[in-house]
Amino acid sequence: MATWVVTGANRGIGLELCRQVRARGDAVVAACRTASPELAAVGCRVVEGVDVASDDGVARLDGALGDDAVDVLVCNAGQLRHERIDSLDLDGARQQYEVNALGALRVVSALLPRLGQGAKIGLVSSKAGSMGDGPSGGMYGYRMSKAALNMAAANMAHELAPRGILVVALHPGFVRTEMTGGGGNTDPDEAAAGLIARIDELDAGSSGRFVHANGDEIPW
Repeated sequence: MATWVVTGANRGIGLELCRQVRARGDAVVAACRTASPELAAVGCRVVEGVDVASDDGVARLDGALGDDAVDVLVCNAGQLRHERIDSLDLDGARQQYEVNALGALRVVSALLPRLGQGAKIGLVSSKAGSMGDGPSGGMYGYRMSKAALNMAAANMAHELAPRGILVVALHPGFVRTEMTGGGGNTDPDEAAAGLIARIDELDAGSSGRFVHANGDEIPW
């Protein structure tokens, strides 16, 4: 039985990840700022008060794990705000960068001593951060923060390879969640199933890639 840690677990993709991983018999530690009734119903271990933009919040998660090792770490917590070049909210952009990029880095750094040979790190990114896919404008804070997260994934994969720790940047698709305002073309359960499959198949040969939940590789 593997032990998974999932951030941003109280709703949307994070909630579905916890639900599906727990249903197959793995142990799940669900980290979030505030738990939801839906998360409580999953029956996994919930750690509240985890704000990934805060050193104290991430330390709370680390402390709650006690002596447990972590087999799979999924950094899923994120923010999405809409802005265009003529209506920028730079404070909002900074907050998205703090959560989406630095937040994931903060979590990995804090939990790294718990990750041993064969452990896996999934960073939930977005095709919106891909320059090779052809950005369509807008969402500056979100796009730039996800591009930074992609660099973190590639860099981390290289640095952690000698330890046997595998890393992948993951695009879940355009998912119908509260964060996307209910838009999208994929339901959270489908997206989560795809992400789990990509993490399950991750090996040394595929570490450091940027992949869609459906398995397609995405250009950086």
